[in-house]
Amino acid sequence: MKHRIVVLGAGYAGVYVAGNLARRLSPADTEITVVNAEPDFVQRMRLHQLAAGREIEAQKLADVFAGTGIRLRVARVTAVDPERQVVADADADGGGELGYDTLLYALGSHVADRAVPGVAEHAFDVAARPSALRLRERLDSLRTRGEGGSVLVVGDGLTGIETATEIAESRPGLSVALVAAGELGARLSAGARSHLRQACDRLGITVLEHTSVEAVEAAWVLCADGTALASDATVWTAGFAVSPIAAAGGMEVTESGRIVVDRTMRSVSHPNVYAVGDSAYAIGDNGRPLPMSCASAGYTGIQATAAIVGRLTGRKIANTKLVYAYNHISLGRRDGILQLVDDEGQAKPKYVGGRKAARVKAGILKMSLWANSHPTFGLPKRKRRLAAAAPMPAARDASAEKAVA
Repeated sequence: MKHRIVVLGAGYAGVYVAGNLARRLSPADTEITVVNAEPDFVQRMRLHQLAAGREIEAQKLADVFAGTGIRLRVARVTAVDPERQVVADADADGGGELGYDTLLYALGSHVADRAVPGVAEHAFDVAARPSALRLRERLDSLRTRGEGGSVLVVGDGLTGIETATEIAESRPGLSVALVAAGELGARLSAGARSHLRQACDRLGITVLEHTSVEAVEAAWVLCADGTALASDATVWTAGFAVSPIAAAGGMEVTESGRIVVDRTMRSVSHPNVYAVGDSAYAIGDNGRPLPMSCASAGYTGIQATAAIVGRLTGRKIANTKLVYAYNHISLGRRDGILQLVDDEGQAKPKYVGGRKAARVKAGILKMSLWANSHPTFGLPKRKRRLAAAAPMPAARDASAEKAVA
């Protein structure tokens, strides 16, 4: 019987690992199934651009995986039972269970409301394609009214900064404000902070520092000091959270729900489960937890691939790099910041700003899209023939998958 590998999530990490496993493992011995809630590959790093009005390519995952032997299941994961080694999912036809021998958990993260009243009901976000499109529709409606409008971006992390600057540049008729809990760009070097302030001034962004939001309503937000700020569109970027599915399944997780893994991205509580990207609580080479980021998704994905291939083939498992060396921040289309960080995660004095940083960021986005559009980096002809000849599974239902599991 073939070894069944199931990959949950087809974001940057999930697509990368699935493709590399297909390239490095024999289709005669393994079958790989990817479960994803949407049929398209979502460029999450560009969702703030989509919300602001730019057209962002959304490749069909069926096209991405064509000819690789990877089987795509478009369904929403509802539960994981690591004791029975099954995944429960739901699609338009109902629900079912999918058995696995090795599970790669890459469900990523979503926006965190931080228990602030009104965020779920009234705020917008750019953590997923549907929510980014919803914000885009709202911004379009403000333009249609012909009287401008106010946009309030809450959170001055990388996502908040990129969202505020992109909207301000793409929609100059709107009044954009950025709410920072502390000093704007506090994690940047002094030079990069100055560059960021100049960019906000150039784009007409009002910066509200040392401001905490305690409630969100449809047309305003309430701050901790009692101030009410008018807002036609409040964009919430104040942190991200992971799905509770891993915790509910009994895996060892952190307080925030991230799966605790060893150096090879293997769950410390369930050895046939691996976690990558935002879902994984992994310790980097500097002894600190890797942050939720695209860079972390890449490094954890490389390590998980090496570990799974090594264990299935009996080869030695190499320890790949687990580092976090820099932050890339786009400030609209023609400006940006590349901030280097040290082993302690602190900003180094040196940074790159302006058009050069913007070009580097654009190159990273382009390279990431290409890599995820070609997840196997070109299978050898013989493996392509074997993958194409492999029979596709019959329609899945709960009873059939329970029998397999």
